[in-house]
Amino acid sequence: MPAKPKTRKRTELRPTTIKRYRTAAAGSVMIEMGKTKVLCTASISASPPKWLPKDDEGNYVSGWVTAEYNMMPGSTPDRKRRGPDSRGTEIQRLIGRVLRAAVDLEKMPGLAITCDCDVVFADGGTRTASITGAWVALAQAIAVARKQGLIKKDPLIGPVAAVSVGVIDGKATLDLDYPLDVRAEVDMNVAMNHKGDFIEVQGTGEKGTFSRDELDALLDLAGKGVRKLIREQKKALAALRV
Repeated sequence: MPAKPKTRKRTELRPTTIKRYRTAAAGSVMIEMGKTKVLCTASISASPPKWLPKDDEGNYVSGWVTAEYNMMPGSTPDRKRRGPDSRGTEIQRLIGRVLRAAVDLEKMPGLAITCDCDVVFADGGTRTASITGAWVALAQAIAVARKQGLIKKDPLIGPVAAVSVGVIDGKATLDLDYPLDVRAEVDMNVAMNHKGDFIEVQGTGEKGTFSRDELDALLDLAGKGVRKLIREQKKALAALRV
């Protein structure tokens, strides 16, 4: 008789792994959080946006980090059509904002890095998994840029990661998969840095309002989840020898 699957506690993350996934990009990992899988790559370009600031001699004084997000056609039971949509645009802007909080752009003048997050399998938390995996890919790409002499100083400030939290049956719950997400009375995505500072908080009372005490409980739980994810990021970088 097969063993009964272990029930995840409401304060536990789903099983999470971040591993190398070989592509032609300078940084490339697959992050898995439960059933959710996202391929995160980071590509280097020596042609940054022309609107970036320059000095009097015409040299760039800053770099740029941006992101793109897509769900692959087979990532959901009903085929996801290729091409941009409003949800994807909103998510990729979020990813880009959070990743830029992880770097000192003035230490990477003239360098642009685009982090692509392609959802292979969607079971909730795709935007938060994308942020967490993309930071590892970004760190890889920055290490490559330094080895190639494209930048002299390390612009990384520190890790950033994100996790979802919500109120399920009146209780704060960490890292919502799809079945939990559709039941959530409150749904929230929280991005934080390695110091425990908030970068972005997106929260909605899906089925009513929520109190200040509930908000505090959700943010505290998100903080615990992010700290665990940052440990996974560091383990991944050590395995990648970055």
